[in-house]
Amino acid sequence: MAFQDNSGDIIFDVVLTDEGRRRLARGDGSFNITKFALGDDEINYALYDVTASTANQDLEILQTPVFEAFTNNTSVMSSMLMSIPRNNLFYLPIIKPNEVADGTKTQFHADNVMYVAVDANTENNNDLSSGTTAVAYDSDGLLRTGIMLGFSTQKNSNYIRVDSGIDNSAVPPATNIADLFLDETQYTIELDNRLGSIISRDGSTRLSPASVDDDNIALYVVSAETDPSFVYTNLNTDSGAADQVIEGARSTYLEFRVASSIDLRQSDFLFTRLGGTASLPKKGGGANVTVKTIDTLVKVTGLNTGYSVDLPVRFAKL
Repeated sequence: MAFQDNSGDIIFDVVLTDEGRRRLARGDGSFNITKFALGDDEINYALYDVTASTANQDLEILQTPVFEAFTNNTSVMSSMLMSIPRNNLFYLPIIKPNEVADGTKTQFHADNVMYVAVDANTENNNDLSSGTTAVAYDSDGLLRTGIMLGFSTQKNSNYIRVDSGIDNSAVPPATNIADLFLDETQYTIELDNRLGSIISRDGSTRLSPASVDDDNIALYVVSAETDPSFVYTNLNTDSGAADQVIEGARSTYLEFRVASSIDLRQSDFLFTRLGGTASLPKKGGGANVTVKTIDTLVKVTGLNTGYSVDLPVRFAKL
């Protein structure tokens, strides 16, 4: 990896995606470039100097070192550029975690992560009435805040919700965001395929990844049209609603859970290789119990707006 020469010439540096290189290697005619994406991860637009002369206001931005294109999709293109047919927009939509949507069910743990209890023992000591070391439930049998059931997928569980919209009251919630060409109707969810998979909030639907890349990152694609158990239209137009995190015009919201993988349930290998430990309150009270953990990120990206958000997830096992 190196920097581009930005001495003055305009340079296009283009690389193929993993899938593009795979199809090119096949040599069977399946290689056909149909889409491309642009990003500006290195650029800090706060460097725009309105006090300078007109010719120099963007000088620092234009002189910013820019990386050469490289193929590791986990390291680049965190935010993609987008084209909008209107030139009179003052605000753009974002994607934001909603931790107040459903009591404490969407709230992250005090450790600033969403835990996933990977097996029945970690969840509730295999439902034994005498069990005291489980971490997903308290002594009253209530789910603890910020811990998802990664094994008992059919049981009622905490979950993750992210909302899309314009987070500024200057564009009231009653505004139809579709009229602004900023409606977010499709999302991608990226997750380490070795650790888990994506299921619906109620556990009734398990998504199949659209692809799994060479870094074991599974890509899931959901849309409001084809995946109504994941993507919902936000019909709340109350500017003071306590269960909303988007101040302005609201688009859609995405709800999902993370189910643990077979490897995490049946083996400690990945915990030993990749993980650490954490201390959590146990069902029986008293001193905390130590659990094995693996930290990862679940990345949610809006396909219409290109906005993305990384959600910290921690897999835990007794």
